[in-house]
Formats: sequence, structure tokens, C-alpha cells
Amino acid sequence: MLEIFFAFLFLGVIAFGGPVAHLGYFHQAFVQRRGWLSEHDYADLLTLCQFLPGPASSQVGFAIGLYRGGLPGAIAAWMAFTLPSALMLLLFALSAASFGGQFGQSLIDGLKLVAVAIVAHAVWSMGRRLCPDRQRVGIALGALFIVTLLGGLFGQLLAIAAGAVAGVLLCRSQVELGEGRMAFVVGRWVSRLALGLFVLLLGILPLFALGDSLALVTADALFRAGALVFGGGHVVLPMLESAVVAPGWVSQSDFLTGYGVVQAVPGPLFSLASYLGAIIAPVGQAVPYALLALVMLFLPGFLLLLAVMPHWERLRRSVTAQTLMLGANAAVVGVLGAALYDPVWVGAISGPWEMAIALGGFLLLSVWRCPAWVVALGGALSGLILP
Repeated sequence: MLEIFFAFLFLGVIAFGGPVAHLGYFHQAFVQRRGWLSEHDYADLLTLCQFLPGPASSQVGFAIGLYRGGLPGAIAAWMAFTLPSALMLLLFALSAASFGGQFGQSLIDGLKLVAVAIVAHAVWSMGRRLCPDRQRVGIALGALFIVTLLGGLFGQLLAIAAGAVAGVLLCRSQVELGEGRMAFVVGRWVSRLALGLFVLLLGILPLFALGDSLALVTADALFRAGALVFGGGHVVLPMLESAVVAPGWVSQSDFLTGYGVVQAVPGPLFSLASYLGAIIAPVGQAVPYALLALVMLFLPGFLLLLAVMPHWERLRRSVTAQTLMLGANAAVVGVLGAALYDPVWVGAISGPWEMAIALGGFLLLSVWRCPAWVVALGGALSGLILP
């Protein structure tokens, strides 16, 4: 357990660059250097985690820990990889009150512009990867229309569901069925338990949240958001915005500020949950609420990973399952595109200077391939020059 914990803790400190970079770090550390997995096992694991909802890079790390040390190893891997970024964001939330005055407000305005550049780049790169043909471009545009028209969590759910159905109808010719060779073994009783717990929490938490407990309401909102993240970590943005901004627990300004800050720290994007939990928390309860939000946002993806592992070889040969995912992944591009306009663009761009800085950040990411943390630091400082 110590070997797994410290290996992932080191990566949690240095793993800048987002999910794609994290997967490269994992490959170098655990396939090439330590030999914990074969190339084939790692490739199959990537395919599985990209098929499922949830944070793909954290799911891969969780599965590597599972493969090396069972369920305790999986938990140790997740805790170690997430701890550095979660602590940084918690500390930022606790010190947010000190960012008063013109200087602090300028930094916050700069971080909002970082969010515009990051989300625009995510829409661009995800669109190229997940919508390479006319059918999937049409699905993405349809999802964008649905979310813009209806808004909120209902619009997002409807857009993804409609995208999945459209994928079955339109994307059968794009399916590439893989050959099974995955060596990961999870017992069927573990699979059933994980799936049962996922369904139970998804169904019962909304009932508990009807009461006056802020902790249960927070747990329900974060769990539902984590269960709906298809296509990549940035897709958590519209889900979380609907979960915590729409009810008024977190202001739109604080939300976009946190999203900008998370780009400047190493580790998973889902660590934003610790910041949001601390902002939501009553006075004196920031740490337990941050931990609660963090666990509940990650938990659905891990439960689904455990639930699907024994059935993966059959699913990867199912044309229907593959087309459902192709359509759903195309739809999330439209969902993220709607979030790029509102709240990201609306909450940050108010004039030509803001537009110029956001465009510069987008070009740094897409053309010059600068790391996201460099753009985040530059964007925060650029807020100081805004008139």
C-alpha cells in the first residue's frame, strides 16, 4: 500500500497538463518504468475508462491501484493522486475572503478569462475527436440547441439521452469492434455490489435531500453531477454549474474563479469539488464539506468501473452499446458548447480587452500547445492590466 500511495502521490504533485497528460504520466510510471501492467492491459484499460462516464484519468489510476493491490490499493491510488490538488483548492477557498480590493478582484477577473480559453479549447479539441463526421456533428448541434432552449440539468440529461438514441440510429457504420484480451479480474459479486450501490445512491439521495440537511443536498448534487460526465473531465463544468450555481449555493463568479484556479494546479480537474464543498459549507465546516463533495463527485465513476469490468469483453463487441456511446459523446460536445456561452462567456467577457485576453489564451493552448497551468497563471496576471 505504501508503494502504491507514494508512487501516485509523486504524480499528484507533478501531473500538470490535464487528463491526456495524466495518462502519459501513468504509462511512463507504471508500464515503462515499474512494469506493473503490460502495454495491452494499459491500452484496454484506457478504452474501458473512456467508454464509461466519469474522470477517465482518475479511473485509470484507480484501476491500476486495483490491479496492483486490490480495492485498498485502488483507494490508496486515488487518495494519493487527488490529495495535492484537493488541498491546494481547499486552501484557496479558505483564503478567498482575503482577495478583496482592486488587486484581488483583478486576479479573479483574469481567472474567469482563463475559464473562457480553457473551455473553448476543450470544445474545439473534443469536437475534432468526438465529432469527426456529419452525423455526430449534427448530434452535437442538436444537443447544443436542446440545452440552450431548455437549460438546467433537465436540458443536459435530455440532450445526452437524445444523442445516445441518435447514435444508435445514425452511427452504426462508425463502430469499430475491438478484440478482447483484458486481464483485469473483478469478481461478479463485487460488480453487482458496485452497480447496486450506484443505483441505490442515485435513487435514494434525492429523497434524503428533500429534508433540511445541507450535507445530504450537497452529496446528492455532486453524486448526480459525477454520474453524468461523459466525454472528458471538462464536461463536469455544466453539470456542476447546474448542481451548485443554479440553486444559489455558489455564485457564478466564485464558480468561474474556482474553475480557473483548478487549471493552475496539478492533478485531476474533479478536485474542483473540494473548492466547491468549502464554499458551500456552513462556517467552520469547510474541511468535512470539501471531503464530502470530493468523494461524492468521484464515487459514481469508480462504482461504474467496478460494475462494468467483468462484462467489458461482451460490451466491447456490442454494436448497440458502442453506438449509444458514440451518440452520447457527440452530445456532450454540444452540452459543453452551451456552457461555453453561459455561464463561461457571459460571466467573463464584457469588452474588447477581455475578448483579446481570452483569445490569446485559446491560441496559446491550441496553436502553441502551452500547458494549461501556464495559461492559467498568465490569465490571472493579465487581469491586472484590464482597464
